[in-house]
Amino acid sequence: MEVGRLKRRADFLRLARKGRRTAAKGLVLQAAPIPVDPESTDETGNAMAIRIGFTASKKVGNAVRRNRAKRRLRALATDQLVRQAQPGNDYVLIARAATVERDFADLTDDLLHSLKRLKLLREGTA
Repeated sequence: MEVGRLKRRADFLRLARKGRRTAAKGLVLQAAPIPVDPESTDETGNAMAIRIGFTASKKVGNAVRRNRAKRRLRALATDQLVRQAQPGNDYVLIARAATVERDFADLTDDLLHSLKRLKLLREGTA
């Protein structure tokens, strides 16, 4: 499966405006379908990829804490989101103040619980 990165502000704003969101103690997850693009679909018309974005506001802390939080979210996305999330969606992981101190196993549980709440957990997974 192809994994892309969300980098443009317009993509983040689209998810904030039109996407669904859920909050957990360690992170906030936003998700929305990828806009229809003939190049990003397979022969049956299904999207083949997921795109992921990361953000941390100043509420998380200073630059060191924000960067650490985003690194942890990137590791979490590489470890879990790519394998567990349904393709064809854009995802934004937003850091919270607890992201930096929270145990990685608890962050994983937060992500999986959020995917389940949004009904975006891939079939056949936990």
